[in-house]
Amino acid sequence: MDRFTRVLLAGVAMTLAFAPAATAAPDPNKVSQKLRDDVTVGAIRAHQQALQNIATMNNGTRASGTPGYEASVAYVIRRLERAGYRLQRQEFQFKTFEELAPATFQRVSPDPRTFTDPAEFTIMGYSGSGDVTAGLTPVDLVLPPGAAANSSTSGCEAADFPASTAGTIALLQRGTCPFATKVENAQAAGAIGAVVFNEGQAGRTDTLAGTLSEDTTTTIPVLGASFAVGNELAAQPDAAVRITTSTRIETNTSSNVTAELAPRNAAKAGKVVLLGAHLDSVLEGPGINDNGSGTAAILEIAEEMAEDRAPRNPVRFAFWGAEESGLVGSTRYVEALSEEEGARIGLNLNFDMLGSPNFVRFVYDGDGSAFGTAGPPGSDDIEHTFQAYFASQGLAIDPTAFDGRSDYKPFIDVGIPAGGLFSGAEGVKTAEQQARYGGVTGEAYDRCYHQACDTFSNVSIRGLRQLSDAAAHATAVYAARLEPLGAPPAAQAQGEGAAAKAATKLGDNDQR
Repeated sequence: MDRFTRVLLAGVAMTLAFAPAATAAPDPNKVSQKLRDDVTVGAIRAHQQALQNIATMNNGTRASGTPGYEASVAYVIRRLERAGYRLQRQEFQFKTFEELAPATFQRVSPDPRTFTDPAEFTIMGYSGSGDVTAGLTPVDLVLPPGAAANSSTSGCEAADFPASTAGTIALLQRGTCPFATKVENAQAAGAIGAVVFNEGQAGRTDTLAGTLSEDTTTTIPVLGASFAVGNELAAQPDAAVRITTSTRIETNTSSNVTAELAPRNAAKAGKVVLLGAHLDSVLEGPGINDNGSGTAAILEIAEEMAEDRAPRNPVRFAFWGAEESGLVGSTRYVEALSEEEGARIGLNLNFDMLGSPNFVRFVYDGDGSAFGTAGPPGSDDIEHTFQAYFASQGLAIDPTAFDGRSDYKPFIDVGIPAGGLFSGAEGVKTAEQQARYGGVTGEAYDRCYHQACDTFSNVSIRGLRQLSDAAAHATAVYAARLEPLGAPPAAQAQGEGAAAKAATKLGDNDQR
């Protein structure tokens, strides 16, 4: 553990972000009422329309490293400067990943068949290029899968790979360690290709669309697959498959934009409340839900807060670049913080996809009660704040696994409390969720996730309104609050320990 992390953890343990309160806390809903009234879905939609216009004028994308992203940055800067903010722009280099031709995946024997993209497989981000045909080597699989996620350690250790792996295509199962670790171990064992299939528990059955991350040493072709495909192939150890991929990896430049609203009395202020949302889209589309929705929401919150009286605590707004390339922008930001700068951040609120058309109101499981993986101390308080707010509005919620697949991960890695909201990606809505939220059973939360059709029309207005209200609520509460981050007794009104199904966002930023 480095010195920076030790300082942060010690600071959290001692103060849990804020100084003690001298009097009883006010009603949180009253604290947030004005900001919730001011932050309108119409204004958020206007920002989304501007992002759509930018994508339309730039080959349908706002991906980091493209003119569309630079135009998105310029738009955010223009709006924030007009609102009176002084901005910081942090440039960084990263590696872009581009698929030059569609990947293919076939079983050539026995019983030849061609698998379909994306229903059954997709290319893994930062896969190498190649055209390989070989037998399969199943690697330390857990079939049937264990009851809990991450019960499989397939490929996590070099010892998992028999000598016979050389010259074959490794069949790997999701679980426990990063995809890059599994694939790099396979490559070191002599595999000429790899297929990583989903683990198999509820919420981990669909096509695995993940990334090896920009710093991988992988050069072999790598695919992600559904649990059904992996299970089928595992039952045929004598099967031979063919994989073709054509990719390009290049070094490029992107940037983060941050703006801070100063407190009214710096001497009496608590720590920084940091709101974050990634500004980039995938290369394949304009990204108006992913993540034009989170971007537009925190941009509108920033504009409205600038018009009000200065908050008790400083509030920082962060627009991250290259999230879709593996959380690069937020990671670079945290890495560049000095010990003192890192210790000033009290918590991170992350908003990634707030308007999925077939939405569910997901709250990150900060206390670990639903999925067993808690965030740093104080993350439970953030979860409870959202739970209590939705309960006060008579709105159902589901937990989603707090497992680091969005831009809060670099913050929790150094001990900064985090939490946030999510409306679902390519996961499929259950009948139980349909009864709670409406929508369509058996269809993806966002049917256009990471596709060209993620446009201005690919948004639920109702979901966006409800989740942006909750985002404004939490922002106002933590901007005004000086008591420690802890779980107020009344805050656990709904959702605690709910046995609801996860809908983990999987995609270019998913590394496990």
